Amino acid sequence: MENVLIKDDTGTGKLRVLVIDDEENVCELITLYFEKAGYDVICSGDGVEGTDMIRSHKPDMVILDLMLPGMDGLDVCKEIRKFSNVPLIMLSARVDEVDRVLGLEIGADDYVTKPFSPRELLARVKAVLRRASYVPAPDEQQFLNMPGITVSRISREVMVGEMRIDLTPKEFDLLWYLASNRNRVFTREQLLEQVWAYQEFYGDERTVDQHIKRLRRKIEVQGSPCRITTIWGVGYKFEIREGAL
Repeated sequence: MENVLIKDDTGTGKLRVLVIDDEENVCELITLYFEKAGYDVICSGDGVEGTDMIRSHKPDMVILDLMLPGMDGLDVCKEIRKFSNVPLIMLSARVDEVDRVLGLEIGADDYVTKPFSPRELLARVKAVLRRASYVPAPDEQQFLNMPGITVSRISREVMVGEMRIDLTPKEFDLLWYLASNRNRVFTREQLLEQVWAYQEFYGDERTVDQHIKRLRRKIEVQGSPCRITTIWGVGYKFEIREGAL
């Protein structure tokens, strides 16, 4: 089994996964499958309680159901993103594209529809955690210092001008990959494979589009020379505006 470690607040050496879902059978299924794979799993059936548990239990990953009683998953995700960039996968029986788009726009790192394969969900979790916990080797590039923007792979910090930009784990991974390959065009399929590590399971290409959209809002601030350009019919590339070099 592949081990992907970020931290150990559980005292057991295991990664902690928080499941926020009001369906007991879903929580039981995820708990059984993930504990067998070596994870520590805690559950909540309530959005408010689940949000509080992120503060108190500091999970390494959150699996959040979209359709919760009272405070729904979208509102819970918005609240979480006010204070935490914890990796988050949204889980829902809704298959409409608008729901996937909304979830990704407000900060989810991935979106899995019900009914789901626990094996696929585990693969998605591993992919997100692997990127979030990656530590570069000493001989690998660890900093990007370009006109108007600096990116640290060690601290996972981004500065646009004098302003620090807060990114979710997946947003950072996407920015790093594009910026470290400046002026190179990547298709959505290539980005899914390289940034999301989707190889065994098919990933929704709209995931890429929504993350690009969020990333643009954060880094293409007024006066910033950096931008992510759409190459119609192909994909995306990161570039620095002429005159900024």
